[in-house]
Amino acid sequence: MADIDAITQLIEPEARALGLDLVRVGMYGGKSDPTLQVMAERPDTRQLDLSDCEALSRRISEVLDAADPIEEAYRLEVSSPGIDRPLTRARDYEDWKGFEARIRLAVPLDGRKQFDGALLGLEGDAVLVRTAKSGDIAIPLASIGSAKLLLTDALIKATAPLSTEGADSIRQER
Repeated sequence: MADIDAITQLIEPEARALGLDLVRVGMYGGKSDPTLQVMAERPDTRQLDLSDCEALSRRISEVLDAADPIEEAYRLEVSSPGIDRPLTRARDYEDWKGFEARIRLAVPLDGRKQFDGALLGLEGDAVLVRTAKSGDIAIPLASIGSAKLLLTDALIKATAPLSTEGADSIRQER
């Protein structure tokens, strides 16, 4: 099994050298289709274009080929976090304050393992979320198994591409 922390330490300087922040690094697909997934973004735009993906992929490939931290054959996938992005860093909960998210817990809180609601930010080591069912709730960061933004009109508007170059067509609703 690949040591994701060690891999992250190898590739993070390569991302930073390109002006990118890592959002998530993980191995997926199991033994039948092992894939090293690397999600990154430009900190100022929260986006990544194709040339960024290409440059990061090349740099990561060189470093991983030299260090060889993954024993078995694998596929490298470099991408943007996408519109319904995963929330993987504590600062993500502040950065995306006001947007809807789905938070799944590793350990139940008040008998529940999933909370959907508007992110209210961080308070200490807890994520504050306003839910329709429970009102405002504080979820310890340590108990979060996974979290992601939910696709809403507000999120679509906030994450519109900076450039539409290469798009077949962009329709704007009036």
